[in-house]
Amino acid sequence: MSSENSTTGEPSRCRIGEGCQGRVGQSRKDVGPKSLLPDQRTGGVSGGGGSGRVGRLSGETCDGGLPSGDSTSGASAATPREAGRAVAGVGDLHTSVDPADRTTAGERREGTCPPASQSGKGPDDGWSDELWIKTSPKVRKLQRVLYRKAKAEPRWRFYSLYGELYRRDLLSDALDQVIANGGAPGVDGFEVEALAKDPAVREAWLLALAEELRTKSYRPSPVRRVYIWKDQAKTKRRALGVPTVKDRVVQSAAAIVLQPIWEADFHDHSYAYRPKRRTHQAMDKVKEALLSGKVEVVDGDLSSYFDLIPHRQLLRQVAKRVSDGSMLRLIKAWLRAPIVEEDRDTGRRKVIPNRCGTPQGGVISPLLANLYLNDLDHAVNDRCEQKPTMVRYADDLLILCQPGQGAGLQTRLKRWLEARELKLNEEKTRLVDTRKDAVEFLGFVVAWRQGLKSKRWYPHVEPSAKSQAKLRDKVRAVLEVRTQNQAAVAVVRKVNQITRGWATAFHYGNSTHVFGKQQAFVRDRLRRWLWRKYGRTHGLFSFFTNDRLAGQYKLWNWPLTAAWTR
Repeated sequence: MSSENSTTGEPSRCRIGEGCQGRVGQSRKDVGPKSLLPDQRTGGVSGGGGSGRVGRLSGETCDGGLPSGDSTSGASAATPREAGRAVAGVGDLHTSVDPADRTTAGERREGTCPPASQSGKGPDDGWSDELWIKTSPKVRKLQRVLYRKAKAEPRWRFYSLYGELYRRDLLSDALDQVIANGGAPGVDGFEVEALAKDPAVREAWLLALAEELRTKSYRPSPVRRVYIWKDQAKTKRRALGVPTVKDRVVQSAAAIVLQPIWEADFHDHSYAYRPKRRTHQAMDKVKEALLSGKVEVVDGDLSSYFDLIPHRQLLRQVAKRVSDGSMLRLIKAWLRAPIVEEDRDTGRRKVIPNRCGTPQGGVISPLLANLYLNDLDHAVNDRCEQKPTMVRYADDLLILCQPGQGAGLQTRLKRWLEARELKLNEEKTRLVDTRKDAVEFLGFVVAWRQGLKSKRWYPHVEPSAKSQAKLRDKVRAVLEVRTQNQAAVAVVRKVNQITRGWATAFHYGNSTHVFGKQQAFVRDRLRRWLWRKYGRTHGLFSFFTNDRLAGQYKLWNWPLTAAWTR
């Protein structure tokens, strides 16, 4: 696998099983924003971003850090034409407005249309309103500035980010996100509902937190570890880390600032925890690869991915884009926060040092997890000579390739992960020929099938048996004997919430047949529940007809039409 150095044009010697080590020598150059007037800077940007501080540009080379040539920040002293541009809050001229841009001023102002210089770089070059963390318009303007700067200069390092964390509007957006998510209290026992009830308490709490961040007196608290069941049979448990409310708010604020920077670098084939990304889009990419002849699949499973991410290598990945020392120290403190766990036998608390991993439950953990595997996305999809397609959703991944290439790619994948202190679950990782067997991904079953009449091969996608079983278990839990004392309309409303959510997630591909069976199951369970509730001795099917269930009891009717997304 090879690529070209974006600065020098020389070929890079990185391969999927070999990582890059070392950095080029850093050169710097004054960008000269001091000469600009205050009213020429963008609104909503603070923290000394346009104060004329010196930025540095760095990159990676292979084989011991051989220099790839002199690199500069890409910005020079402001010309009269450049002086009219806005200043980004990261210490350089805002270059998102291109002279060749044909979009209107209103489109640029609202961020609804990307500049001409950024066209063709991905499915969505403008910063989306459908964000992982919802933000106000003023904060979203800051995100657009960061995103467009990162997109325009892939090797730029942002050095003035910490000052954005204690902005009043940004902290308020972060708190709103934490309140919306809810969750259990941390080690301090403080519940987020206390901030949602009283506006005065909320305002005072935010002001105190902003002051802690401004004075750099804020220190992360230990993480409370809890366990949840991974399956309905309650045979396996998953460990979750629950930070305090204060830590969750600050992590949300950091994610608001950092997400647009790394979003510009993330590969298009990564779909988890990203704006305007859905599981259906990931399945679209899988179908597209199958139609191109890549019918052999490496179904990869990472062992305890979130728990095994090495802190040192993860921080190196962060430092490729962020040179703000205060921000780096803050992320390091979150990663190394000790874990507090209650002993199941004695009930006593014990403190466990955290030497690796990012806790599941932390707000910023999904963003960091995506960042650590981003190099793998680019290595497989862009630099592999065999041109496979890797589709990744968090730690779930599929590598689709031509027949006969899967075994070699699986070996190289294992080598790449071991070099980064990760493990491949050998028991769950398998090589599948979709012409003979099916592969399960994101709750769907994917297979390469031949039509009975047309004799044409096509990708068959439908909800997996495990996903169907989970829905039936949830419906059974609602339509139990213990709920027969409740109003029928209220119980049916709960059933509708469950079925609508499941149908929204799995109304895709060849789901019509499965949906018909699931609808029949729900109707049958509801009939039996109503039959017992009202003590009827006959008329199970003749009285509780489909029309009565839909009309009188408001049972939701499933969509039984084709669900193609393209």
